Amino acid sequence: MFGGGGGGLDPRKMEQMMKQMGIDTEELDAEEIVIRTGDGEELVFTDAEVTVIQAQGQETYQIVGEPETREAGSGSSSSSDAGEDAAIEDADIPADDIEIVAMRTGASEDDAREALEEADGDLANAVETLEAEPK
Repeated sequence: MFGGGGGGLDPRKMEQMMKQMGIDTEELDAEEIVIRTGDGEELVFTDAEVTVIQAQGQETYQIVGEPETREAGSGSSSSSDAGEDAAIEDADIPADDIEIVAMRTGASEDDAREALEEADGDLANAVETLEAEPK
């Protein structure tokens, strides 16, 4: 369809064609990608290639790599305190969400967890609440 044998289009020509159609691509420097499935598993990609494709006002993320499969919550590269993990699980607030809110706002993890609990796990509301508080 896109040319004779030999593997298809030249990558540079493909990139040129995509630019002409208003499609931009960008490589993302990702260290780890975690996909949580509805059946309680996580697909964890390390050293994966991630490409962000922007077209028609939407971003699409393409991940190329081999995932490791594990049970959800069975391990996180950033959680080390078992007592903290138990408190997080009791509140059904993922450790990653607490970390994101704490990093975004500069708040402590305890304050971030409390804000997430009050916002019923809504990241945006938790961040907004913490940013509105005087420091």
